[in-house]
Amino acid sequence: MPLIVKQISSLEKVRFDDPLEYAEITEKRALQGDRLCYQISFIAERFQLARFTVRSELADYVTLYQVRDVPMDRPITMKDVPLDGYITHTPGLMPDMLFPLAEQKNETLVQHQPTTVWVRVDVPKDFKPGKYEVNIDVQLYEYEFMFHYKDVTKTMTVEVAPAELPKQTLIYTRWFYADCIAQAHNVEIYSEAHWALIENYIAAAADQGLNMILVPTHTPPLNTAIGGSRPCVQLVDIEKKGDTYIFNCDKLRRFIAICKRNGIEYYEMAHLFSQWGAEFAPNIRVTENGKTDYMFGWHVKANSDEYREFLNQYLPTLMQVIREEGIEENTYFHLSDEPSDKNLERYQTAHDLVKPHVGKSKLMDALSKYDFYERGLVECPVTNIEQIGKFLPHNIEDQWMYYCVEPQAVYTNSFIAMKSCRTRILGYLLYKYNIKGFLHWGLNYYNSINSMYAINPYITTSADRRYPSGDAFTLYPSKDGAYHSLRGLVTYDALSDMRVCQALEQRIGRDKVIEMIDAAAGGELTFESYPDGNEFPEQLRDTMIERIASLS
Repeated sequence: MPLIVKQISSLEKVRFDDPLEYAEITEKRALQGDRLCYQISFIAERFQLARFTVRSELADYVTLYQVRDVPMDRPITMKDVPLDGYITHTPGLMPDMLFPLAEQKNETLVQHQPTTVWVRVDVPKDFKPGKYEVNIDVQLYEYEFMFHYKDVTKTMTVEVAPAELPKQTLIYTRWFYADCIAQAHNVEIYSEAHWALIENYIAAAADQGLNMILVPTHTPPLNTAIGGSRPCVQLVDIEKKGDTYIFNCDKLRRFIAICKRNGIEYYEMAHLFSQWGAEFAPNIRVTENGKTDYMFGWHVKANSDEYREFLNQYLPTLMQVIREEGIEENTYFHLSDEPSDKNLERYQTAHDLVKPHVGKSKLMDALSKYDFYERGLVECPVTNIEQIGKFLPHNIEDQWMYYCVEPQAVYTNSFIAMKSCRTRILGYLLYKYNIKGFLHWGLNYYNSINSMYAINPYITTSADRRYPSGDAFTLYPSKDGAYHSLRGLVTYDALSDMRVCQALEQRIGRDKVIEMIDAAAGGELTFESYPDGNEFPEQLRDTMIERIASLS
């Protein structure tokens, strides 16, 4: 088999048996402050070692990753999901984890099955506009005896437009789990090793475009079996003396400082009531008479006098810290995830208890029932993508959206089995429908369903066959922090597409940008109807950047 080396779209997922029958790409456009990604894929004549060198005026801003396969043990979990939008429904290996080549001396092994390198270029904001070549020199060596076999150079022409990519206005969060970090890395919770890992994970999250973090003021009551508990990661130490609670918020302030250092601007406080109905208090540890235990949890009703009195002391303390940290208007409080009609009375009680305390901060929750918003119970409804059509006609100022385990058909998502183009369409949808925030439940969830036990994300990517592979996390544990997933960086590109739309809007107006999107889509772009394939998101982006350049 002759040597094959191809420079291809970042939206391809190159599998172990792929013949690399892709169109070669040689040009990319970018704005100043933009990021662009593509891949170089190899099929070698024999087992060889490849060494990579970058030659370019942009070389200092180029990062190379090896695209590594992971076990996709549960591609989908629902019946009758069409194959449209998926690469396969069959379990097997799938490319997803991005391993930094710098950690192995910019070398990787190549062989008769495809090996793929992910090329990432982060263009500085002040980079001079113009055309630049990014040359990736590859030296191939016969592996066993290390004699020099062949040199290959792949060149990408990058045209940097004379305009800056606007700052991200979308608020983007994936739920952050400090306990999963401690478990995955086998460190004591809030030891110095844990704090270092927390910082590295938050930095990696920000690198994927997140600008909001879930703050474990107390252990978030999420994905926890009824009557069960997760490892305690509450940042606020609490002592009770008589009827008075004493709060130590030193760890909370340290956590906020880490977020600020890494560019996080928005904060969502841990849910104040149990998930799916606000029936119980969350698990909260309190020290009384020298003994520390769960004073609150499944054994305490949410509307009890005991928990009400606690919140009346706890929330003013949190708000004092939030105000002193200067983040009050960027802080959001959760009550309970996805309340239903049967929970309305309890949710109303929870709202009436919390709302008077939160000042200029807002209340947000995953919400599929519009009447909860209409009653004024949720300021920022975070609506499932399948239900968003019920909310959009009301022109809600702070309309958010989420996707999760489902829906698995028709809609965009970020499952490992899904085509990257379906993940990438998200940005144009968020822009067109003026969505203010996007939430997902899993940044680094390394547990089984309901946190019954920890899992190894390198063995099961499906929370042990409960969720579609990839749904629970976009970061993989590394030695000292986290590795990116291909899906995490594709989602970043989707958010960047939204910013390109905003840059063009500044020049021609929002209506004309939407007209351009729909024209490129061949009809009205909706959450249920959008073009399949890589051409739409990539060509539309290039067209928009070209238009921005002509108007700058």
